[in-house]
Amino acid sequence: MTEKKAQIVYLSHGGGPLPFLGDTGHQAMVAFMTQLPAQLRKPDVILVISAHWEESRATLLGAKTPSLYYDYYGFPEKAYEITYPVSGDPLLAEKISALLEEKNIPSRVDTERGFDHGTFIPLKLMYPDADIPVVQLSLIRGLDATAHIALGNALNELMKENILVIGSGFSFHNQKAFFGSELSAPDPANDAFQNWLIETCTNSLSQTEREKHLIRWEEAPAARYCHPREEHLLPLHICVGMAKSSAKIVFDDQILGKRGVAFLW
Repeated sequence: MTEKKAQIVYLSHGGGPLPFLGDTGHQAMVAFMTQLPAQLRKPDVILVISAHWEESRATLLGAKTPSLYYDYYGFPEKAYEITYPVSGDPLLAEKISALLEEKNIPSRVDTERGFDHGTFIPLKLMYPDADIPVVQLSLIRGLDATAHIALGNALNELMKENILVIGSGFSFHNQKAFFGSELSAPDPANDAFQNWLIETCTNSLSQTEREKHLIRWEEAPAARYCHPREEHLLPLHICVGMAKSSAKIVFDDQILGKRGVAFLW
């Protein structure tokens, strides 16, 4: 049997460009991301599923030298001067698109769009040399949990590749709550959902049961408080569907005054 070589991470990418603007609420996240590569084998290529890209069908970014898409507003000028001159991998984008089509998941390749901050912010922290080719994968419009588990299942064939897959979201994503309470104030509802995520992703459930839990995530404690809209959670569904195993927790700390978690497979 071929040894599995792929590595998969679900992480919280923070608030826009704030990790590069000296924001104190991102100190733990920045420290985690800069140290994370030491826990990983250096991959040949990176696939990022960003919460900030939704298309009617699963779409791969297939440009040779992708631009950056500054998909945030109202920040200082230097937020729009961030660079990450990494190359794409058009052949891998086409390969993954074909793989998804074989699994009856409609897909396409986009050669025009740039990397959004869900991709270039974590990668600039993790791999500042920008020396590993990157492909980005969209979410599927409608944000159906079952569809994103299935998307992950279809990607399982990449497990034998030396690829790093990053589900770039945020395990807590209630914008009003970020800025509507005292920084780091106790938030039992936030804790309840993070604890549920940890239990679901790291325990000894069968893969079928784990996927069922995530498909029914809205039944978890404080689910809709933590995710009024689920786009920042669904990269996790893709990661779980692809990995087909339990994860280990590699981050459990405060980001913007709210508890967030990250998982590694």
